[in-house]
Amino acid sequence: MNNPAGIETPLDGLDEAAVPMGRAIWAASIGTAFEWYEFALYGSLATLLAARFFSGVDSTTGFVFALLTFAIGFMTRPLGALIFGRIGDMIGRKRTFLVTICLMGISTIAVGCLPTYQSIGIAAPIILIILRICQGLAAGGEYTGALTYVAEYSPPGRRGLNMSWTTAATTAGLLLSFLVIYIAREVSGDGFDTWGWRLPFLVSAVLLAVSLGLRLKMDESPAFQKLRRKKALSTSPVRDAFMNRKNIGRICTAFALCAGMTSMYYMAALYPTYFMTQTLKVDPKSVNSIVLMATAVSLPFFPLSGWLCDRIGRKPALLIGYAATTLLVFPVFHGLEQYANPQLAAARATSPVILQTDAAKCSLLFNPVGNRRFTSPCDTAKQALAGLGISYQVADRGGDSLIRVGNQTLAAYDATGMTETEQKQQAARFSGELRKVLTAHGYPAGGTAEQLNKGVIFLLLVVFLAFSVLTVMTIGPALVEMFPTRIRYTSMSFPYNLATGWVGGLLPTVVFAISSQTGDIFSGLWYPIGWCGLSLVVLLTCFRETRDVDITAEN
Repeated sequence: MNNPAGIETPLDGLDEAAVPMGRAIWAASIGTAFEWYEFALYGSLATLLAARFFSGVDSTTGFVFALLTFAIGFMTRPLGALIFGRIGDMIGRKRTFLVTICLMGISTIAVGCLPTYQSIGIAAPIILIILRICQGLAAGGEYTGALTYVAEYSPPGRRGLNMSWTTAATTAGLLLSFLVIYIAREVSGDGFDTWGWRLPFLVSAVLLAVSLGLRLKMDESPAFQKLRRKKALSTSPVRDAFMNRKNIGRICTAFALCAGMTSMYYMAALYPTYFMTQTLKVDPKSVNSIVLMATAVSLPFFPLSGWLCDRIGRKPALLIGYAATTLLVFPVFHGLEQYANPQLAAARATSPVILQTDAAKCSLLFNPVGNRRFTSPCDTAKQALAGLGISYQVADRGGDSLIRVGNQTLAAYDATGMTETEQKQQAARFSGELRKVLTAHGYPAGGTAEQLNKGVIFLLLVVFLAFSVLTVMTIGPALVEMFPTRIRYTSMSFPYNLATGWVGGLLPTVVFAISSQTGDIFSGLWYPIGWCGLSLVVLLTCFRETRDVDITAEN
C-alpha cells in the first residue's frame, strides 16, 4: 500500500489535479504557525497585560485573571471545533481555512490597537476578552483542519512524517512569537511596557497577508473530493458524529489521549516562562532568551517523532511520551528553581517558611472581579507571601497566625474593619517587614542574571520538550486514523480542542492557583500529572493501533 513517491505524491487515484504533497504541507503549515504565533503572544505577555488591562484588582488576582483571559481563548475552542468542523466536513477544508485564518488575524491585530484600562476603564478587559473568544473560535477549526488536510493527501506509511511538518508549525509559531517579542524589547527598550508590547500584535498584519496568499492557492484534499464526487458527504456532521455510539466511544478515547498530551506539552512549552518570571522572579528578558533557544532546538524532534511513530506505531510512541514526561515533571521544575534562582533554593532548604495558623479561617484567595476583601490574619499572611513569590508550608495549629522563618516569627495582622486605603497601607508595611525577615535568612528579592545557569536550564527544557513533542506529534495521525472521512473534521476537532481548551488552556491558571493556595510552588504540578495518568490508562485499555488504517474508507 505504500506509495513509492512518498512525500511528493498525494493518495493515488483520487485526484490527478491535486497540488504536490510539498505544497499542500506548506500551505497548511504556514497558517498553523500563524495561529500559534498569535495565541502565544498573549501567553508570553500575560504578566505585562495583567498590569495594562486588569489594574483594577490586586496584583495576584490580576495575574490569575490575566491567565483566565488567556484560558478563555482556549475554552471557546470546542465551540469553534463544532462550528468549523461542520463547515469543513460539509463544504470543504480549504474554505474553512480561509475563514479561520482571517478571524484569527483580525482579532490579534485588534489587541495591538486596544486602549488599556487606564484609558477606557472596564471596557478594556471586556473588549480583550471578546477578542480572545474570537481567537479561540478560529483556533478551534484551524489546527485539526490542517492535520486532516495533510493526512488526506499523504500515502500510507508516511502520514506521521508528512504531518510532522504541520505539527512542527505550532512550535515554529511559538518560536516566532518569542523572537518577535525579543526584537520588540530591543527596539522599544524602556518603552516596551508602555507601547512596545503592541508591536508583536501589529506584526500579525504582515503574517496574515502571507498566510492568506498561500491558502488561496490551495486545492481541496483528494479524500474530500472523492466523497464529493460520489455525493457521499455528510449533511449533518455534528449529528452523525455524536449520535453514533461507536463514534462517541472514539471521541471519548480521543479526548482522554489529548488531555495528557496537551497538559505535558504546555508544561514544557509555556509554563516554564510563568514559573521562572512570576514565581522565581527571574528577569523576563533572560528567561525569554533561554526559552527561545530551547524551542528552536526542539524543532527537529517533530520530523524525528513523525518518522518514529510511522515505524513503531502510534501506541508505542505515545506510551514512551506519556511515561517519560510524567517522570520528568518534578525533576525538571525542581531543577529550574535550583539553577534559575539558586539563592532562593538554598534559603528554602536551610530556612523553610512556615505559616502557623487556624486553617478554618483561611479563605480561597481568588477574586476575579476585585470585589472581595481578605481580612483574616491567615489571608493577609498568605497574600504577603504570594506577593513576594515565597513558597511556604501551612501548619494548622490554631491560635494566632504566625509566619516563621528560621528562628524568627512575624505575627500577621487582622484587617477586619479597616478601610480599603488603610488595608493597602498596612499590607505594604507588613510586606516590608516580611521582606526584611526573609532577607536576613538569605531569601533574595529576585533572581539575578549572574546566578542564572543558562546551560543547565536550556538542557532541562530541551529534554522535557523532546518527550512532549513525541506525544504531540503522534496524537495527530492517531486522531485522523480513528475517524471516517465524512465526519473526520468534526469528530477529531471536538475532543482535541476540548482537551487543549479546558485542560491545556486552563493549565497555567490552575497550576498557579493551586500553588498560590497551598503555598507550595510545586504542588500544582500534580494537576498535569493526573491528566497524563488518565491518558496512560486509556491508551493501554481502550486504544487500538491505527498506523495501518485505510483513511479513505467511507465508514
